[in-house]
Amino acid sequence: VQLVQSGAELRIAGASVKVSCKASGYTFTDYYINWVRHAPGQGLEWMGRIDPEDGDTKFARKFQARVTFTADTSTSTAYMDLISLRLEDTAVYYCASGGYDYWGQGTQVTVSS
Repeated sequence: VQLVQSGAELRIAGASVKVSCKASGYTFTDYYINWVRHAPGQGLEWMGRIDPEDGDTKFARKFQARVTFTADTSTSTAYMDLISLRLEDTAVYYCASGGYDYWGQGTQVTVSS
């Protein structure tokens, strides 16, 4: 099983970022894709999840106004879009599946002023 994420991103505050997570080695629709971030000096923070089977999403209240999750079953790839970026969105973003048994390698998103 592998979850391979897109590369590091540098954005200006107010911009948006899209992170991808390509799954392989299992049936993509069998598990939710969770999105978690780790900001400097902070613990892991759950952002939400998507069910690739039907596109159903659930968001942490903190992010629900700014984040979108999508899943392309034809390519077994999940996406996270985060808009209106703030300096405090600087973090490593992870996708996780299989009940958190499988993790992507992380994507560094850096937001500058």
